[in-house]
Amino acid sequence: MDSTNLSMVWPAAGVAVLWFCVQRHVRTLWVDASVLAAITVSVNMATGANLGLAVVAVAANLIQAGVFVVLLARWNPGLWTRGSAIGPRDLWGLLGAAALATLSGVAIGPTALWLITGQYSWMAAAVWLARNTAGILLVGALGLFAGRAVTTPGWVAAARARLARTSPWRTGEYLAVALGSLVAYLFVFGINHTLPLAFALITLTVWAANRLSTTFVVVHNLTVGTIAVVYTLRGDGPFASVGPHAAKALIVQLFIALVAVVGLALALGRDERAALLRELAASQQDATRRAELMRAVIDSMGDGLTVVDADGRITLRNPAAARLMGGVVSPDDTVRDSEHYGVFHLDGTPVANEDMPHAQVLAGHDVHEMDILIRNDGVPGGRIVSVNATALPDGHGHDSVVLLFHDVTAERRHRDELATFAGVVAHDLLSPLTVVQGWTDAASESLDAVPPALDRAQAGLGRVTRAATRMRGLISDLLAYTTTRDAVMAPVSVDLTVLVDDIVAARTDTALASDAPVPEFFIESLEPVHADLVLVRQLMDNLIGNAIKYTAPGVTPRLHIAATRRGDVVRVTVIDNGIGIPTGQHDAIFDNFHRAHHTADYAGTGLGLAICKRIVERHGGTITATDNPAGGSRFTFTLPAVTATRWPLDRSVLSATT
Repeated sequence: MDSTNLSMVWPAAGVAVLWFCVQRHVRTLWVDASVLAAITVSVNMATGANLGLAVVAVAANLIQAGVFVVLLARWNPGLWTRGSAIGPRDLWGLLGAAALATLSGVAIGPTALWLITGQYSWMAAAVWLARNTAGILLVGALGLFAGRAVTTPGWVAAARARLARTSPWRTGEYLAVALGSLVAYLFVFGINHTLPLAFALITLTVWAANRLSTTFVVVHNLTVGTIAVVYTLRGDGPFASVGPHAAKALIVQLFIALVAVVGLALALGRDERAALLRELAASQQDATRRAELMRAVIDSMGDGLTVVDADGRITLRNPAAARLMGGVVSPDDTVRDSEHYGVFHLDGTPVANEDMPHAQVLAGHDVHEMDILIRNDGVPGGRIVSVNATALPDGHGHDSVVLLFHDVTAERRHRDELATFAGVVAHDLLSPLTVVQGWTDAASESLDAVPPALDRAQAGLGRVTRAATRMRGLISDLLAYTTTRDAVMAPVSVDLTVLVDDIVAARTDTALASDAPVPEFFIESLEPVHADLVLVRQLMDNLIGNAIKYTAPGVTPRLHIAATRRGDVVRVTVIDNGIGIPTGQHDAIFDNFHRAHHTADYAGTGLGLAICKRIVERHGGTITATDNPAGGSRFTFTLPAVTATRWPLDRSVLSATT
C-alpha cells in the first residue's frame, strides 16, 4: 500500500493455518515449516524488505500458525473430523483461536520492527491483527467446508443429488442473491464514491445466511470481501476516501470480518436449529411409533389392563378390560362404586368401595391375585376375575394404579370340580375300607379261639388290617390337604396358649391309653394370632404329632414351644429331641409325599408337612425347618398377629356363580 510495505489483505495467514491444521499429525511437519520459511523470506525480500524484516516475518508466521493449531486442537479437536456437525460454538472457537494466534504474531512482528527501526506503530499492529484475523477466518472457513465436502466419499454424486432435489424457486433464489450481491457491491464500490452505503450491503449477507446453504454463505463472504479489497486498493468505494493507508486497511478488514462473522453466525445458528428440529421430529416420530406399537400390543392383549390415577380417573383401558367387566364402563372415565360394575366377593357379598383393588393400592397395600366375581347385565352368569394391582409412581407424588385382569372362571371351576371329585372319591373309598377293616377285626376275634394251626391266617388278617389302616391314613391326609388348600378361611383371634394346651392334653391322654412314653412339654406364654382356628389347630397338631412320632425308641419325647411377636407377625417355634432331619432335606420335607425316613419303621404318607406349609402360606407366612443343636429338629413359622392392619386375601374359590 505504501513505502512501509503495508498490505491491505493477507490471505496467506489463512492458507498457512489451514495447511498446518491438515498436516498436524504428519511426522515430517518440519519440512512444511521449512518451506513456509523459505516462501516467506523470498516474498518479503522480493517486495522490498531486508533480510532482518524477512526473518521477523518468518518467526511471526510460524508462531502464529502454531498457536492457532494448538488452540483449535485443544478447544475443538473434532472440528476437522468428517461427519461431525459444525455449530455456532465452533465459529466462536475458530474466531477466538484466530484472534489469539494473530495476537501472538503481533507480539513478534511489530515488536521486532520496533527493535530494528526504533519506532512502534500501533496502527500497524492493529492492521496486522485485523487483516490476519480476517484472512484466517475467510480462508479457514472456506477450507473447512470445502475440505469436508470433497473428502466425503461420493461427494460428487451427493452434490448432484442435492442439486436435483433443489426446487426451481430455490435455484432462482440462489441466482438472485448472487447476482444482487454482485450488482450491489459493484454499485457501492465501483460507481458510487460519495455515499456511505457499505453498511446496507450486510442485509444481503443476512438474507443468504437465513435462507441459503452455509457453503454458499462462505463463498459469498469471500467474494464480497474480495470485491471490497480490490476496489479499495484501486481507490474506489466508500473506504477509499479514508486518508491514512493504515486506517483504510483497518476499516476494510473490519468490514470483511464483520460480514464474515455475521454470515457464519446466522448460517451456523440456522443449521443448528434445523438439526435440532430434525432430531426432535425424529424423536417424536419414534415416540409415536413406539406409542402406536404399545397401544396395539395393549389392545391385542387377552388380559384386561386399566390405569387409574390418584383422582380416580381412568387414563388407560384396553378392550379386554371392558369385555371382562361385562362391557360395563364409566361414561366419564371416572371410577364408580363397586355396585355400578357388579363386583362381588366369591361368597356373593358385594365388595366395599374401600376394598376395591385400586383403592387398596392407593391406600398403600399390595393386591396380588385377588379373585372377584363380576356379575352384571353383561355377564349374568358371573365371571371370576383374578386382579393384580400395583402402584405406578410419576415422580411428583401423584401415583397411579395399574390393574391387570385375568379371567380365571374356567380354572376355578375346574379346580372346584377336581376338589369335589377328590372328596367324593376319598369318601367312597372310606366306605369299603370300613367294611374290610370291620370284617377283618371280626374274623381276627373269631380266630383267637381256634387252635394254633390257624396262626398263619391270623397273621394274614393282621397284614390286611395294617394295610387298611395305612390306606385310611392316606385318604384322610388327602382330604386334609384338599381342605387346607381350598377351604374357606375364617380368620379370628386365636389364643395359641389355650389351643396348644388342648392339643397337649389330647396327646398325653393318647400316650397313657397306648402305654407309650408320655411326652414332656415346655410351653411358654404364646402370643395370640389372627388366623383360621380349624387350620391353625391342624397345623399345631401335625407339628406336635410329628415331633412325638419321630422319636427314637425308648426316648421320652420332649417338646419346647415358644412364640414371639415381631411387628405384625408372630413367630412360632417348635423344638423337639427327635431323630432329626437328614442332611439336605430340610426344604424337601415340605413337598408332597416326601418322606425323609422312608427306610425307617415310621408310618406316614408324606403329606403332613406339606399340609403345614399350605396352611402357613394361606395365612401369608413362611415355615422353615432347621436342626436342633441339642439333637432333634426346630420348626419355625409365622402367622399374622391379632392387631395386624392388613389381612392376606383368601385366594380360594368357593363357588363360581352362586
